Amino acid sequence: MAQTSAEQMRSWQGPALFSFGFRPFFLFAAVWAFLAMLLWIFTLSGAIVLPTRFDPVSWHAHEFLFGYLGAVLAGFLLTAVPNWTGRLPIVGWWLAALFTLWVIGRVAVLFSALLPAGLVLAIDVGFPSVLAVMILREIIAGKNWRNLIVLALLAVFTVANALFHIEAMNGDYAAQGYGLRLALATAVMMIAVIGGRIVPSFTRNWLARTDSPVRPTPPMQRFDKLVLLASLVILMLWVVEPIGRPTDIGLIVLGVLHLVRLMRWQGHHTMAEPLVWVLHLSYAFLPAGALAMGFDGLLGGGNIASAQHLWTAGAIGAMTLAVMTRVTLGHSGRALTANRATVAIYLCLFGSVAARVAMPGIPALSYAAGLLWLCAFGGFAMTYGPPLLRAKESRA
Repeated sequence: MAQTSAEQMRSWQGPALFSFGFRPFFLFAAVWAFLAMLLWIFTLSGAIVLPTRFDPVSWHAHEFLFGYLGAVLAGFLLTAVPNWTGRLPIVGWWLAALFTLWVIGRVAVLFSALLPAGLVLAIDVGFPSVLAVMILREIIAGKNWRNLIVLALLAVFTVANALFHIEAMNGDYAAQGYGLRLALATAVMMIAVIGGRIVPSFTRNWLARTDSPVRPTPPMQRFDKLVLLASLVILMLWVVEPIGRPTDIGLIVLGVLHLVRLMRWQGHHTMAEPLVWVLHLSYAFLPAGALAMGFDGLLGGGNIASAQHLWTAGAIGAMTLAVMTRVTLGHSGRALTANRATVAIYLCLFGSVAARVAMPGIPALSYAAGLLWLCAFGGFAMTYGPPLLRAKESRA
């Protein structure tokens, strides 16, 4: 007789950490976000020199985009794909092996100055490549063709990582290269696609439970599809030609379209539940980043790096934290409501983004942004580490 997902997880006799995909990757994504920021702060202060082939800024950018976000994507996909396909989740030693490959990638990149560049590239790109193969196998077996778009985005993300390595190997400034822009554009599209499904869906569920007559516009209507198509074109223009009036205007159009999309989801009716409103506020960084980058280019402000942080630290950082907290609560048998520690985690992340973007170039604010980031992800590790390390609680 075929096992259910719950039966398969219960049959695993090893550490609870490897009983479901979100557990190791969410926990250690947060741990790595904390450690990498700590190393970055020490590097900025001149206290240490990282043993990496990348220049410090490129290492910082790479380890957030490909290190941290790569782990979060793995945790999310390994948890969501069984729901999409109706197949059993990947657990146990296969999951542990994939997680180990991610860890080896982080070590290899950090100590890349001591290793052959080609070996570091192969190790680091190996993780998302193996993950993509696993996801492809599940999608094919489950005949879940509609989610091939997510797999396609993961494939592009993997190519962007390889391109980032190649640019660094060639002595280019990879932190502002094609690889970074391609990865960031892909991450924005992932938020637009996946966030465009979960934000209105979770909002509707919560509003229904509270007997509110208000409902968000259902996901993936014709307008949403037009927004996604326009986003793809504009983001590809930005990847290829980041500087120029057509790109700047395109980014402003992108921001307006996603702002309208967000307004259709009735987020202002969800202020009583942080687990829901944080999704709306996190998504708001997507149009905010596009508008800031577009107007900065048109007006010649010269603050493109700060504006870009509205996408990196803002949209990616906040949306991933929002998803990790919600998924951990739901899949560990806890009530889907945010406690004070969770709200504090969110506020620290938002404070970090504000400090980084508000007054660029002021060292005190840069350090404040880093410290608030440490509080956000350190807070997640301390608050959600215990349920991630323990077996799922059964509700009475």
